[in-house]
Amino acid sequence: MKVLSIVCLFIMGVSGCAHENNEKSSHTNNQVNKTVPNITLGSGSFTLKGGKNKENNTVNVYYHKPKGFNEYSQILIVIPGAGRNADDYRDSWVSASETYNTLILSPSYKEKEYDFAAYHLGGIIENIKFLKAPKQEKYNNRMVYKIDDKDLSFSKNYDSKSFIFEDFDRIFNNAVRALNTKQTQYDIFGHSAGGQIAHRLAVFKPNTKVNRILASNSGSYTVPSLQEKLPFGTLDALLSKKHLKEAFSENLVLFIGEKDNENETGGMILHSPDVNKQGLHRLSRAHYFYDESKKMAAELGLEFNWQLKIVPDIGHNYRLMGQAAASYLYE
Repeated sequence: MKVLSIVCLFIMGVSGCAHENNEKSSHTNNQVNKTVPNITLGSGSFTLKGGKNKENNTVNVYYHKPKGFNEYSQILIVIPGAGRNADDYRDSWVSASETYNTLILSPSYKEKEYDFAAYHLGGIIENIKFLKAPKQEKYNNRMVYKIDDKDLSFSKNYDSKSFIFEDFDRIFNNAVRALNTKQTQYDIFGHSAGGQIAHRLAVFKPNTKVNRILASNSGSYTVPSLQEKLPFGTLDALLSKKHLKEAFSENLVLFIGEKDNENETGGMILHSPDVNKQGLHRLSRAHYFYDESKKMAAELGLEFNWQLKIVPDIGHNYRLMGQAAASYLYE
């Protein structure tokens, strides 16, 4: 089995990796980065060139423009899970888009161009390889993928301009150009693998044009910590106190389903000695990330603006979490 297929199967919590990038090219309506996107009423997509070191790649951005859209309508970027099925995520937000008069933008990153390190981890590491294939094991009525940390090989990436987080302001800027809106900020909702990207955006790329970041149901976290190394800690991430001050000031909300716990069977989740320090399921890992981050901020004497919001009666379901997020953000 190819390493990329292994990554898709086991990393962090979305059903449907076999879904692999169900692109709808018929909606693409502009050349890559050469013209202003043509964002028309209703649902469609436009295409952008990839960021630094990814210039030969393309990102399809699926959108929904509500009937009542005007220059003051809010803008939300929805980051999909490991299935990269941005069209489905966009579709799940159509009703909320119309109800709250919000433009939805959901980027789709092809798995063959953006592997686990580039997507889930945002590019903070690269050249990832598994020296031994992960083992599939049963845990609490669900299958998990287990690895030994020593069997994971990678190199650190300190070129922040090549991180995936750089793309989101570009996506927003293209939409603003196309629609001539008055908006200067946007919100983000990321679920599962998208939640991993969303919280790492707050940690590694503060001071973008993003306003509120809802990181939902992540399978693992990069914890601001001097106890653990990359990719699950920041001991060797070269983040200054000034950087962390800005990161902890971000409007990050850990938006977690109450039932995404030890009994949840949806999606896949990684178990390894390093990751399991965060807990054995997504709910416990969210609590760990929040508590450890708050502790780090206190030790540094920094203001801590992050929040933990547990959403009742929902597990690992991006549609239901999206509905809850829409109410949270726009009511």
